[in-house]
Amino acid sequence: MRRSPAIYFASYGLSLLGQGIASAVLPLLVLERTGDVVAAGLLATVSTAASAGTGLVSGLVVDRIDRRTVSIVADLLAALSVAALPVVEAVVGLDMTGFLVLGAIGAVIRVPGMTAREALLPALARLGPTTAGRLDRLIATRETVGNVLLLAGPGLGGLFVGVFGLSPALLLTTAATSVLAACSTVVLDPRAGVVPPRTAAAGSPARRAAADLLTSWRFLIGDPLLRGATLVSAVLVAVLSSLQTTLMPAYFTGAGLPGLTGLTLSALAAGSIGGSALYAVTSGRVRRRTWFVVGMLGTLAGFAAVGSMAAPWIVLGGAVLVGFTNAPVSAVLGVLTVEATPDEMRGRVLGAQNTIMLGAPALTSAPLAAIAASAGLPAAGAALAGLAAITAVVALAAPAFRSLDVARVESPPAAPPPVALAGVPVADPTRANAGR
Repeated sequence: MRRSPAIYFASYGLSLLGQGIASAVLPLLVLERTGDVVAAGLLATVSTAASAGTGLVSGLVVDRIDRRTVSIVADLLAALSVAALPVVEAVVGLDMTGFLVLGAIGAVIRVPGMTAREALLPALARLGPTTAGRLDRLIATRETVGNVLLLAGPGLGGLFVGVFGLSPALLLTTAATSVLAACSTVVLDPRAGVVPPRTAAAGSPARRAAADLLTSWRFLIGDPLLRGATLVSAVLVAVLSSLQTTLMPAYFTGAGLPGLTGLTLSALAAGSIGGSALYAVTSGRVRRRTWFVVGMLGTLAGFAAVGSMAAPWIVLGGAVLVGFTNAPVSAVLGVLTVEATPDEMRGRVLGAQNTIMLGAPALTSAPLAAIAASAGLPAAGAALAGLAAITAVVALAAPAFRSLDVARVESPPAAPPPVALAGVPVADPTRANAGR
């Protein structure tokens, strides 16, 4: 029972649910208290920046402290950061400073928890039966759960606002989901959270932390498969973010159909649910390379339809296709990342990837908005589709993605940085293992 993936997915889902509800409730609460739209945008910016910054160092925590413990503590602290809002309101009153401080604390807390939960799943898979495609199915199921809650979390938050209003009861209900997530993680097999032993670098704690981070980033950049998976994922995340936050709202508002914005985003999420669920069902029977090719070609076609802006229903259909075909690609890249990363540095590598994913949208949102303002929405749509097409073509042609079904041998624990002997540098074992 304690090794059951259902327990893991309950914990993972409840944690995401709390995050999704909070993402809908907090901006509304800020708007009610301040009456300033800019204030809600500032809260989102500060929270995102705090998450991205924390991602740089969250892996150090996950690779040093029991991952099950990190997940539990992160959920409990996240619950406290939300539950503190009505307490602060009652004691001293909530102003913008209070919202920013508590919002940043919540964002910082969730990143190590997210990284720890990602690192728990491969360990949990090893404790269960060794059947073909098991890791693929588990990761695809996690993607499905995440996609469902991406759609349901904010919607449920809006429903709660309608039922409870922006009241202390609503905030405490939101906090309760994180508490339940922590309780579910407590039930998991303790062996899933054990951090494997590693060779520590010499020097002060700060020097050791810097050396550990350098080792993980060097491993991520030096391994062709990990480097490619990170870059492809980052570009797709950036393109999808720009699609959801900039292109679709502007297009449907201009067409006099603002209501279709929400429908299109729901269609994108629904397509993702279907795609990841289908990948989970077919894992072990359909080759990863096949899914990767189909997924990249489908993503290319879907973005071409969206970017054409030929008609609202073509854009809607393109969004469904993007979601449906991008989800298996995300699952494949997730499995490849797990297989290519040694367990003892998995937290740091995942933390580095999460930092890149969180920061990627910032590289496309402003340029896309500038193109839309200067050359019009069709040009912005074409630019978005072109970026997706280039990514798909390069990924399909890249040698690193040609043998996706060959099992990789997990690399040995990372050694300390190489030391020069008599002026001759010793070979770096991290780079030697990178191409395996």
